Amino acid sequence: MTLKFGVVGTGAIGREHIKRITNTLSGGKIVAVTDVNQESAKQTVEQLDLDAVIYPDDKTLVNAEDVDAVLVTSWGPAHEQTVLAAIEAGKYVFCEKPLATTAEGCMRIVEAEIKHGKKLVQVGFMRRYDRGYVQMKEAIDNGLIGEPLMIKAAHRNPTVGETYTTDMAVVDTLIHEIDVLHWLVNEDYQSVQVVYPKKTKYALPHLQDPQLFTIETQGGIVMNVEVFVNCRFGYDIQCEVIGEDGTVTLPEPLSIGFRKDAKLGTNLLMDWKDRFIDAYDVEIQDFMDSIMKTGEPNGPTTWDGYIAAVTTDACVKAQQTGEKEQITFKERPAFYSENTYCKTV
Repeated sequence: MTLKFGVVGTGAIGREHIKRITNTLSGGKIVAVTDVNQESAKQTVEQLDLDAVIYPDDKTLVNAEDVDAVLVTSWGPAHEQTVLAAIEAGKYVFCEKPLATTAEGCMRIVEAEIKHGKKLVQVGFMRRYDRGYVQMKEAIDNGLIGEPLMIKAAHRNPTVGETYTTDMAVVDTLIHEIDVLHWLVNEDYQSVQVVYPKKTKYALPHLQDPQLFTIETQGGIVMNVEVFVNCRFGYDIQCEVIGEDGTVTLPEPLSIGFRKDAKLGTNLLMDWKDRFIDAYDVEIQDFMDSIMKTGEPNGPTTWDGYIAAVTTDACVKAQQTGEKEQITFKERPAFYSENTYCKTV
């Protein structure tokens, strides 16, 4: 059986997913595309040589009879509308983050999915599919380091564009740590506080950079997460979990070592797409495989999207106040059992 996809949004990430489903992965086919920029949709079909229908809008695409699953890679504020339409039509959904731009929007999707009575939605938090994070998760769950006590993490970019603002350090950057750290230790968050260290000379006047986030879980784990988006030297993702009996550390990406000009070193990545390209492949393949095997997606759920949205809101508020801000979730519905996706990849 082949899962037939309709793609909403043909920008960079949309095209990348189309190419991996068409050329790299197995079990999927692109049969429909749409974009608010119809010329972009047309160019995508032509340039990628797709046998796909171009639809005028997302609702028309979602309701097309031959579309089994909807791939949502449009502008973030448009996600909620498309996901809700897909649930109403009983279609599977793979939605890139954010699931919705507000916690209220995520809750509307939660309620719609529960009403439908079947899990249809997977959110694109790809770090759960990265080989290094998977190994860390397995080690923690197997008790290798005992109970986790602290986490030290960093998310560094060499540089960002002029439109990048202080709050984007949360909604575009920290959002990945918010999801993957919650998944690693399987504890809900309780509070967050933000500190601004000395500002780098490379940050534009409107941007505070770097930023330090201290997030506490309900069980008392303290997470210190650095976001530094003008670090200059490379794209650098770090994570160390300190437990009662030891520590586990995210491995460095595989790279050759070299000796040259009286120096010993390795090359660093400069692009996030290179760092997580394998994880993107694994998450989309898992989305297709789990639907074929169990009738439901197996990855990050709508509830995970809600958790990320609530935490994001609190982090942005903490940026503004400088105070410790509480993170409060609604009670997890029984419909969403604990999702502990963990797979050797």
